[in-house]
Amino acid sequence: MRFDHVGVVVKELSIGLAHFSNLIPITKVSRIFKDEIIDVYIQFLEDSSGVCYELIAPLSENSPVSQALKTGSRILNHIAYLVPDLSVARETLIQAGCVAAGAAQPAVAYNGQNVQFFVTPLRFIIELIEAPHHKHDYHTHEITPR
Repeated sequence: MRFDHVGVVVKELSIGLAHFSNLIPITKVSRIFKDEIIDVYIQFLEDSSGVCYELIAPLSENSPVSQALKTGSRILNHIAYLVPDLSVARETLIQAGCVAAGAAQPAVAYNGQNVQFFVTPLRFIIELIEAPHHKHDYHTHEITPR
């Protein structure tokens, strides 16, 4: 498993980008992905230390992240890892007491590769992404202080 990103739920991607840019030095941003399968908009940010953040905004009222926004819980949503074989990594997590939050699904932001979410015994979420060599496609982000 290789760390990929920390997922954060936001009402709108532009609000999330502005917020992060005011907090920490964001140096790179990806394009916006519209993932109709998962029912979210996604954008990746990278800070000056190389940490990647995934901003996740609902595509519709039925989006799986809408409830997080309504309740204010699970805003810091998940930690994601790239894996070479989803079935092997899934078994490892299940053996460690994790529970799948749903079936594996193709993700637009990962060129249709499967992703799957798990709730750990400590009640945080891990996302597995079957794309071991994936690199986010960023462009330079100009920091505009407020």
